[in-house]
This record gives sequence, C-alpha cells and structure tokens, in this order.
Amino acid sequence: MAKSKLIILAVAVLLLTACADQMTFEQAQQADKVGFLHGLWHGLIIIFSWLASLIFDDVAIYAIYNNGGWYDFGFVLGVGGLSFSSGLFNSSES
Repeated sequence: MAKSKLIILAVAVLLLTACADQMTFEQAQQADKVGFLHGLWHGLIIIFSWLASLIFDDVAIYAIYNNGGWYDFGFVLGVGGLSFSSGLFNSSES
C-alpha cells in the first residue's frame, strides 16, 4: 500500500513540475493581467516554484503581473489547499 502511494506522489510531482512557468520583468510589464484561477494555480505549485527559485535566479513564487485582490485570494486559497491534503498519506491502517 505504501509503495503505491509513493508512486502516485512521484507521478504527481512530475506532472506538476511541468506546469511551472516563468517570465522576465520586461515580459511581465507587457503581459495580460492574471486573476483568481492563476493565483489558485500558483498557490498550488508554490512548493515547486520555491524549490526552483532556490536554484534559478529568474524564478519567482508569485506572479508580478497579477490583477490584485482576486489573484491574491486565489493564491492564498491555493497555498491553504495544500494543508487539506496533508491527511492523504496519514492512515490508521497498519
């Protein structure tokens, strides 16, 4: 049972890392503003963005080209959504 959970986690990590995007400041100034759904997604992939930001100088965990409050709301929900999944690998089965 634990082996299958580990495989599921590895597949999820590989799929989510493929979705991280990056943009330069010059590109961000001309980009369309992103809103709630992008904020939610960026909050959900914050772990991968943070790890990449430790290695690469041009990766950030927060979109600078957002539309304000709705992006922030989605971002906070996305980050908070990670805490709800913490019980996924906790089971009372032995």
